[in-house]
Amino acid sequence: MGNALVSRSIPYSAVWHHPCMTARSTLTPEAWITAATEVLIDRGIDAVRVDVLAKALEVTRGSFYWHFKDREALLTAVLNAWRDAATEQVIGRFEGQQADPSVLIGELISLPFRGRAAERAARVELAIRAWARRDALARQAVDEVDARRLSYISQCFSALGFPIAEARARAFILYAYEVAESLLSTQGTAAQKRERSALLQRLVQAKLPPA
Repeated sequence: MGNALVSRSIPYSAVWHHPCMTARSTLTPEAWITAATEVLIDRGIDAVRVDVLAKALEVTRGSFYWHFKDREALLTAVLNAWRDAATEQVIGRFEGQQADPSVLIGELISLPFRGRAAERAARVELAIRAWARRDALARQAVDEVDARRLSYISQCFSALGFPIAEARARAFILYAYEVAESLLSTQGTAAQKRERSALLQRLVQAKLPPA
């Protein structure tokens, strides 16, 4: 996907009668969102264009407008899909476990190490964070996701009996560790990563003497 993709121009008046438009009834919005996410990962936000995606999906650009008003609507959908898959669904699964808070904290710490799914999630997240450095829409989405995750992790620490302020501080340390493991994924062997995660779990749950 590293090569430039160029779609030939088709007059808008002819789009709806183009043979490829038979795909408009079977190609879902999710297909466009997935394609946009893949391009975002591999080539950055500037490459996420309707013509590039249409070429990759082997449909006309008119098919895009069957599902989305414009490029901004697609980008909003990409951010919403990321928010749902990487935050709301994860929190929902944890809440459904009704497990001990210390167990949940261990589960949270293990998230960066869950195989290919974790590797892909990290690639998506890093691409979105890079996008957020230069775009207000993405920045707002990232800020909201960070706040939602930190709030949930803080609740886990509060359930262990830590005061609110301390629970928030411990949540920030845990979350910063998760982000760092994504950024520094090539640092350390599998054994060293296990040692780091085990140490962090002990540290963030340790009771500290009064200051």
